[in-house]
Amino acid sequence: MPQPFVPRVLRPRRAAPADAVRPTRAEINLEALRRNLRVVARHAAGARVWAVLKADGYGHGAPAVARTLERARIDGFCVALLEEGVELREAGIVAPILVMGGHYENAHEEVIARGLVPVVYDAGQIAAFARLVRAGRTPGPIDVHLKVDTGMGRLGVTMGALPELADRLADYPEVRVRGLMTHLACADAAGDDETTEQAARFEEATALLARRGVRPDVRHAANSAAVLRGRVRLDAVRPGLALFGVASGAQGRSLAPDLRAVMRVRTEVIALRDVDAGAPVGYDATWKAPRRSCVATLPMGYADGLSRRLGNRGHVLVRGKRAPIVGAVSMDMTMIDVTDIPGVSVGDEVVVLGSQEGPLGRGAIEADEIAARSDTIVWEVLTSISRRVPRFYREP
Repeated sequence: MPQPFVPRVLRPRRAAPADAVRPTRAEINLEALRRNLRVVARHAAGARVWAVLKADGYGHGAPAVARTLERARIDGFCVALLEEGVELREAGIVAPILVMGGHYENAHEEVIARGLVPVVYDAGQIAAFARLVRAGRTPGPIDVHLKVDTGMGRLGVTMGALPELADRLADYPEVRVRGLMTHLACADAAGDDETTEQAARFEEATALLARRGVRPDVRHAANSAAVLRGRVRLDAVRPGLALFGVASGAQGRSLAPDLRAVMRVRTEVIALRDVDAGAPVGYDATWKAPRRSCVATLPMGYADGLSRRLGNRGHVLVRGKRAPIVGAVSMDMTMIDVTDIPGVSVGDEVVVLGSQEGPLGRGAIEADEIAARSDTIVWEVLTSISRRVPRFYREP
């Protein structure tokens, strides 16, 4: 007789708001999230919307984000890892969840037991799922989505290998290809040539499979940029970044100006000191005061997601006014120059990402600004906010 299934994949854990001592936190605006879903759904033009919640929901906290979107009647979710899918199921999510990474080691049974939909791209993966049915460990057929590499060069069956794989599908009637997908490499580029070529290859792949009797129910390729630009929307779309209020590239922002940032990262001033002209601040003395200055210390550093590259380059908001980051960003602390900001006191709010309205004005530090000053991309900015920074979920 089949042995009872025993779950072995555990969900990761994050700092809980109730346990927070220091004032550093990420505030997640759930109403903005719902608003962004409505915006994306309009651009999807009738295609199903599957939210991509990999990397802890782009740093926003996947369980809470998923619960909010599920209540807003989103069609489903996509994750990269089996562990991420387990985390959502453990959080009570019942909507379809597609595991896009394709690597399951010896946990194929757990994928099915958790009610997750696997993505496959080679015969070995298909055979592993078929063996579960043949061994009586799970009923069949098992529904999968087949990934085709149309130009990303990362994962997916190549166009050259697709005919052989399509022929071998007949050997595994226990596995049913219900979805066909690909990944767009340049959807946010200024030009459309690469996306057009990938879309054409995807149509070739669809036709090749149809000639062998494989006709998936749903095809999907579009990420946030493609959705906003109306490209390759097909039966379903897979937005990630746009749901969190960020439209990559100038064109993306112009196409969806009504998107709203979902995350706001704030901390507080924990110390103030006056330093003489020429006095060094921080590791390696990368900044020396050009005049007698007032320097504030913040309880947030690169271990929390504030990039070291922002040292002497980035800014934060204090009392509604910008203050430059000075010296090297430490693991747990960062210094800012508040000489030109009158009235700063210990305990004042400091905004690292997002907007602030204070007695001296109103400003915003956006993710794309941080990315530009850090020589990186907005995806890294958001996903770098570490799990030791508690997420506080807010309604308006």
